[in-house]
Amino acid sequence: MTNPGEGADKKIVAGICGIILGAFGIHKFILGYTTEGLIMLLVTVLTCGAGGAVMGVIGLIEGIMYLVKTDAEFVSTYILNKQGWF
Repeated sequence: MTNPGEGADKKIVAGICGIILGAFGIHKFILGYTTEGLIMLLVTVLTCGAGGAVMGVIGLIEGIMYLVKTDAEFVSTYILNKQGWF
């Protein structure tokens, strides 16, 4: 079983990247969600930034969600159970 501290170190980095760079899906790549990160990145790039507004809002929401969870909740939800979206 994973130590609750393992993966919690990614919480702050992923949260801040979600808030600042959410449209590009950087926070997804940090957590190891390559498919979800590529979806966010491609929507932003392929729509010439128009889809980036929607992806930016999703990143903002997810970044805030990461930061308000306790370390144990974060690890359980995003590291162990691999919840890719919200």
